[in-house]
Amino acid sequence: MAKFLCMTLNPAIDFTVTLDKLHVGGVNRQQSAQSHAAGKGLNVAQILHDLGHEVTVSGFLGRSNAAAFEAHFVREGFHDGFVRVEGETRTNVKIAEAGGRMTDINGKGFTVGEADKAALLECVDALAANVDFIVVSGSLPQQFSPQDLQILLGRLKARNPRIAVDTSGAALAAAAECGPFLLKPNSEELQQAFGLPAETAAEQVKTLALLPTPVEHVVLSMGEKGVNWWRQGGCLHATAAKVAVKSTVGAGDTLLAGMLHGLASGWPDEQVLRTAAALAAHAVSQIGFGIPDSARLQELLQQIHAQTEEGFTL
Repeated sequence: MAKFLCMTLNPAIDFTVTLDKLHVGGVNRQQSAQSHAAGKGLNVAQILHDLGHEVTVSGFLGRSNAAAFEAHFVREGFHDGFVRVEGETRTNVKIAEAGGRMTDINGKGFTVGEADKAALLECVDALAANVDFIVVSGSLPQQFSPQDLQILLGRLKARNPRIAVDTSGAALAAAAECGPFLLKPNSEELQQAFGLPAETAAEQVKTLALLPTPVEHVVLSMGEKGVNWWRQGGCLHATAAKVAVKSTVGAGDTLLAGMLHGLASGWPDEQVLRTAAALAAHAVSQIGFGIPDSARLQELLQQIHAQTEEGFTL
C-alpha cells in the first residue's frame, strides 16, 4: 500500500452530541455523546489507515492538550510529525439531530508565530520526500495566512508534487494558484472562492477555467446530487447512494481518502469514483468514523452509477 503525509494545520477535538431535535433557547437532552481527536487531515488519515495505508500526520498541535492526540496517534499507529505550539487545540461542538441536520460550533484554536511556521517548514522538508501522496486539509489557524499556505505548498511541491488540498474561502483560492495535484472543494466552497455559480457541470467548467494554474484532478462533492470528478478528458459524474443521514461530519474527508486510495491503487476511473462515493455514503450513515465491511460496500456500490458528462472538457 501507499505512504501518505496528512497535514492538519488547525486540528480539533470534536465533541459530537446526538439529539432527537434541537430546541434553540430551550433545554435539550442528549441521546449520546462522543469525543475524539479530529480535524480534516486527521479524518482523512483515519480512513486511509483503515484502508491499509501507512500514514504520517503533521501540522500544528497545542501543547496544553496534546495528550489526547498523542494517545490517538499511538493507538492508530500514525507516525507523529506535528509541531507543538503554545496554547490549546480547539474544541468543535457538533450537534446531530435525528432528521439528519447538523449544527457546528467551531472553536478558533491557537495562534501560530513565525517560529512555529519555520519549524513546520523544516519538519515537512524531512517528511515530504518519503511519501507517495500529501494531503493538506482543513481551515487555517490564527495568524497563518493564505500566503503562508502558499509558502507551505510550494515547499511541499518542490519535494513531492502529488499534493491534495481540501480547504475553503481565501485559502482555497490561494491553494489553486499553486497548482496542486488534486483539489477537493464542495460546490458551495468553489462558488464562494471564485464568485461564480458551481452547481451544474456547465457552471463548474466555467469556474474551473478561471484556475490560474492547471490542477490535474478536481473532485467536487455536491451532496444529494453526487460527485463530479474533473480530470484530463472531462468530467466523470457519480450518483449519490440513498442512505439515512445521521451525520455529515467527515463525509468530504472520507470521499477524499477514497479517491486517493483508488488513485494509489491504480484502479480504472469509474472504480475509483464509485468506491470513493460509496465510502462517503457510508460515512454519513453513522456517527463517528469507520469504513464499511465488504458486504455493506457492495450494497452501496450497487446504488452508485458513474458516467461521463458529455460535452465538457477542461
